[in-house]
Amino acid sequence: MADDTPVTDLQTVQVTGSRIPRAQVEGPAPITLITAEQIQAAGLTSVPDVLRSLSQNSGSVQGQQNTTSAQSTPGAQAVDLRGLGPNHTLVLINGRRIADFPLPLNSRSNFTDIGNIPLGMIDRVEVLTGSASAVYGSDAMAGVINFILKKSTDGTTIDYRYGDTQRGGGESHRLSLTTGFERGNFSGIVGIELLDKRPLWGFDRDIQDSTLDAPTSRRRLPRLVAQLYDWDDDVNIGPADDCAAMSGLNDGTTVLAEDRWGEPLCGSERAIAYRTIQNQRKGANVYGALEYRFSSDLSWFADFQLGRQTVKLLTGTNGNDVASDHMGWEFHDPDSTDNNDKIFFNAGTGHYEIWSRQFAPEEVGGLQNRMNSTTQKTFAITTGFNGTLGEDWTWEAAYNHSEYKAVVKMPRIDAAAANRFFLGERLGYDDDGYAIYNPDPTRLFTPLTPAEFAAIGVMSTWHPVAKNDNVSFTANTPSLFTMPAGDVGFAGAIEYGSQSYKINPDPLALTDDAYYGPRYGDGRGSRDHWSAAGELRVPLLASLQASVAGRYDLYSYGDKNPGKFTYSMGLEWRPLDTVLVRGSYGTGFRAPDMHYLFADNDYYRTVSTDYYQCRSEEPGYSDADCYDDGSWDVNTFDVYKGNMQLDVETSKSFTAGFVWSPSANFDLAVDYYQIRIANQVQTQSRELLRATEANCLLGVTDAGVSVDINSPTCVDALARVLREDPADPFSTITSVLFAPINIANEETSGIDVTANYRLQTASAGDFRFTGNYTWAHRHNRMLYPGDPEEDMLDLSFSATTLPRTKGNVGVDWDRNAWGAGLFGNYVGRVANYNNDAWTGATWRFNGSARYDISDHLRVSLSVNNLLDKMPPKDATWANYPYYDTSWFDSMGRSYYLQLTWKLGGSPL
Repeated sequence: MADDTPVTDLQTVQVTGSRIPRAQVEGPAPITLITAEQIQAAGLTSVPDVLRSLSQNSGSVQGQQNTTSAQSTPGAQAVDLRGLGPNHTLVLINGRRIADFPLPLNSRSNFTDIGNIPLGMIDRVEVLTGSASAVYGSDAMAGVINFILKKSTDGTTIDYRYGDTQRGGGESHRLSLTTGFERGNFSGIVGIELLDKRPLWGFDRDIQDSTLDAPTSRRRLPRLVAQLYDWDDDVNIGPADDCAAMSGLNDGTTVLAEDRWGEPLCGSERAIAYRTIQNQRKGANVYGALEYRFSSDLSWFADFQLGRQTVKLLTGTNGNDVASDHMGWEFHDPDSTDNNDKIFFNAGTGHYEIWSRQFAPEEVGGLQNRMNSTTQKTFAITTGFNGTLGEDWTWEAAYNHSEYKAVVKMPRIDAAAANRFFLGERLGYDDDGYAIYNPDPTRLFTPLTPAEFAAIGVMSTWHPVAKNDNVSFTANTPSLFTMPAGDVGFAGAIEYGSQSYKINPDPLALTDDAYYGPRYGDGRGSRDHWSAAGELRVPLLASLQASVAGRYDLYSYGDKNPGKFTYSMGLEWRPLDTVLVRGSYGTGFRAPDMHYLFADNDYYRTVSTDYYQCRSEEPGYSDADCYDDGSWDVNTFDVYKGNMQLDVETSKSFTAGFVWSPSANFDLAVDYYQIRIANQVQTQSRELLRATEANCLLGVTDAGVSVDINSPTCVDALARVLREDPADPFSTITSVLFAPINIANEETSGIDVTANYRLQTASAGDFRFTGNYTWAHRHNRMLYPGDPEEDMLDLSFSATTLPRTKGNVGVDWDRNAWGAGLFGNYVGRVANYNNDAWTGATWRFNGSARYDISDHLRVSLSVNNLLDKMPPKDATWANYPYYDTSWFDSMGRSYYLQLTWKLGGSPL
């Protein structure tokens, strides 16, 4: 979707990737430009939709379809250029940094939330891929996305858009108003956007409205609603009434069912679908840009954004078998023996038992009462002065502040209250350390009233906040001095900034006994940074121009002061007026994520293999044999914590290509790219730490290679794997301490192709054709030094396989009062769930049409997913929602009717 305007018609502008204004968008590094008009014609209705359509945005990111991973960052959405991770893409608004989402992605790394950027206020989006830290500093490793908001308008424009889906659910309303003014030397633009988007539920789509949609027989079983498991006899005990008391729950679908082993339980095929696949979102955004001109040489400016949105969603687990999400309960007592806190001793039966329960909408008083709610409050302001010095110099002194505050309400089950409700009072502990109760089993199989549920259901409230402040001074000139081939352009900048975040969790969420379900960690920290940068554009020949930039960044936090110098170089050769040959090389870096540095203890209950005891008792066993055996598994309480010793990540990128424009109506760009990231931060593998501990204690690996117990690797592993008796390696493992460390390398390369063609006719109107295509040649990573490389484009890659190809095509038609467009988005094949076959390539098409009732009144209609395509079927994707949410959704065909009315000013 690159801009098709001939470069000869462009005015001098500053383009992403350089601080030196120039008269053409095309430069040494390829830039994708998406205008507001192109967004409208393509039928794209949100910022995540716009970025998802980019061929360069090839990473798997968290969207709106909510499964367990969405719990850590509820409602936030990310972008992932080149599939290198959301934290390696720098997102700017008007060239300025904005505060991160205040909760870390997957409880690990920081990222920018693009979900609350107002689409109606965007003038254009500029996308530069590759390492650009020489201009922008930290984070610009995979690329830079710069949202340029509207700076001027004539008259007042009112836009109202109504949206709905053909299959039902997800209705939306958007109202925006933009107006401008000019009073002498004072001018500005102000806009407001209101959004009301209703949720789309899993049960609204027949491909995922029940467990019967699962591709495997095991997953088609009804989902657990109530289960009483006798640990001693290894059987379920069904209710005497065969679940008749619960038959009205889950819309009347709760019945006596069987689990995977044929044991009785009360279950429902519909309960799996009580989660949102499109979030509910309500809110408002206000934007303004102001300028006061003291003289032709001095101006004051300010732009601001203020937003408040409430996002509601309901997450769930992917499985059918256990009560492990926020709509469920199992007996929970962290003081029970051997970390086996799900088991209690039933004095009435004389057996050890596990009781499990899922709560139906009828019990909780409606799904709205159990939705995860996040109120997002964003604020950003940039103000300063700019002007000219002499004939050639322009300068700017600016202060930028942005913050992202949230009030996150997570539904939880009060563990103590639920234990008492279902089991009665605890009678003590037996000799083995198990809690003793004498409960009435009918309580487990009796529906709760909303009032009873309210006594055990609570909202855990968090108040995370992230802030970013920056002071900068920049100056540039198109003519620092003159060479035989022309003037040398220069830009320089100095900056100082500070960054901070606080998770501010619910204190009870940090304890082990307050709530049923996951325990969360805290984190807070701040750091300062300084930087100085310079850039030159040098005409070597009349047809050859070079660019060079350098920047030094210094960070300060705790007793650490990491610094990094980055640089970039570029060449532009125009052997013909119609041909541009270009190339660029740049280095990049990323200062360690704030949460990677400052994360406080986060806890994980899990089952762990004791490789030392296994290999000691079973000589000849490999680590894989121990893992598969299962006899050496123990319950551990692992602890994650940030690492203040982290070093910066580094990158190198290279591009080479050409732009051919034989006429003002046609251009073709082909570019090769390569990006390498080194010293990448990854979280330590707990499995590897336990295997390394065994190697160190035994003095040999399972392959027979000698190991020195005094090596740094062994010293670290032995300190991280904790046992009941530190002096006795045969005592039980109780915990593994793990953290983020600099270990990984990643590399990707490929080719981008962009083409634009405009056909102008006297009678049929004007046509514009666009196409973008990205082919990834390779995308490999190595997690640990010495490991074999993993091919992230191949079936063998165990995590989400990235598509090798991605692209889009569009055609727009305009004739007088009428206009229409067709836009297609293409995703190449990706691996199925089992990583043993390919899911075929897919297309999704959007169609749009408009009619100008008058030159100030327009009506538009967009139809997204024109052919009503559902996700491709995958016979191995047994987990809900039974398809790959990284690349597909079940929204189906949707409609958007928009009315645009302009009061005053030039025609639409």
